[in-house]
Amino acid sequence: MKTLEDQMSVYAAYHQDSRNKASHFVGVPMIILSLFIPLSWLKLEAGPFAITGAIVFAAAVLLYYVFLDAVLAIATAVFTALLLVAAEWIAGRGAIAGWVAFAALFVVGWIVQLVGHAFEGRKPALVDNLFQILIAPIFLCAELFFALGYKPALHARVQDRAATLRAESQARRAADAKLTATS
Repeated sequence: MKTLEDQMSVYAAYHQDSRNKASHFVGVPMIILSLFIPLSWLKLEAGPFAITGAIVFAAAVLLYYVFLDAVLAIATAVFTALLLVAAEWIAGRGAIAGWVAFAALFVVGWIVQLVGHAFEGRKPALVDNLFQILIAPIFLCAELFFALGYKPALHARVQDRAATLRAESQARRAADAKLTATS
C-alpha cells in the first residue's frame, strides 16, 4: 500500500496552482455530496438504525485514510459526516428533488474543478490514475492542516516529490512531442 506521502505527492503534482486548489475546495465537496444522494437511497434497516450505501462507501474510504494518517482521517470523517447528513436530507426530499440536486451538484462540481485545471494547465490526476479521485478529500484536509503547521517535514517532502514528478512529466511530454514531430 502506498504511503500518505506517496499519495499526496502524486496528487500535489497535479495541484500546484492556488486557483486550482481553491476550485477543488468547492468542486470536490459538491461531487461527494452528489454521489452520496443516490447512495443514501440504498438502505438496510436494522431496527431504529439505517445503514445506507453512502455510509458504507464513506466508511470504507475513511478506513483506508486511517492507514494513511489517523489525524487526517478523523478530520476528513468530520467533514464527510456533514456531507452524509446533507445527502440524507436531500435524499429525503424525494426522487425528483434528489436527482435534480445530484445532477446539479455533480455537473457544477466537475465544471468548477475543470476550470481549476485550466488555470493549472494540467489534466486532472484521475485521468492518469482513477484511484486519485479517492485521495481528493484527504488531500484537501491535509492542505488545510499543512497551512496550520501540521507535519511541516511531510509537507516539504510532498512538495519536493511533486515538483520532481511534474518535471518528469514535462520531460516525457516534451520527448513525446519531439518524437511526434519527427514522425
